Amino acid sequence: MAKFDPQPQAYGAMDEASSALGLAKSFSNSRRSIEITNAIQRDLYGLMAEVAATAENRSKFQRIDQERVNWLEEQIEILADEVEVPKEFVIPGDSIPGAAFDLARTIIRRAERFAAELHIKMEFDIPIVVRYLNRLSSLCFVLALWENKQAGVEHPSLAKEK
Repeated sequence: MAKFDPQPQAYGAMDEASSALGLAKSFSNSRRSIEITNAIQRDLYGLMAEVAATAENRSKFQRIDQERVNWLEEQIEILADEVEVPKEFVIPGDSIPGAAFDLARTIIRRAERFAAELHIKMEFDIPIVVRYLNRLSSLCFVLALWENKQAGVEHPSLAKEK
C-alpha cells in the first residue's frame, strides 16, 4: 500500500490531529481542557488502530462507539453554555491556546474528509469514525472559544466586522 492511499492518509491525518491537540493542551491553562484533550487523544489512538487494521482484523480494534460520540456532544453542550458561540465565522488567534485548538480543528476536518473517502470509495465500514471526527471538530471549535474566554477574550474576532 502506498503512503498516499486513502487508508494511510486517514490514519496519518488522525496522528497529525493528535499532535496538534497535544500542542493545544501544552498551551492550555485550563485543567478542564487538558482532561478533555487527554481523553480525545486516547480515542484518536483507537481510531487510528481501527483505520489502519486490515478488513479481517478491524473488528478487533473497534473501540469507538456511539457512546463516545455522545460524550463529545455532552462536552460541546457544557462548554457552549459557558461561552459566546457566534453565528458568524470566527477569525482564529484571539489567544495562543485558542489558536492551537483552531489548528487542531482544521486538521481534524482533514482527517474526517479522508475517513469519509475511505468509508465511501474504499467501502470501509467506519461510519462511527466519520461521525466521531465530525463532532470532535465541533468540540475543538468550542474549546478554542473556551480557551479564549479563559485568556480574557469575551467576544471572538469575527470575519465580518459589525
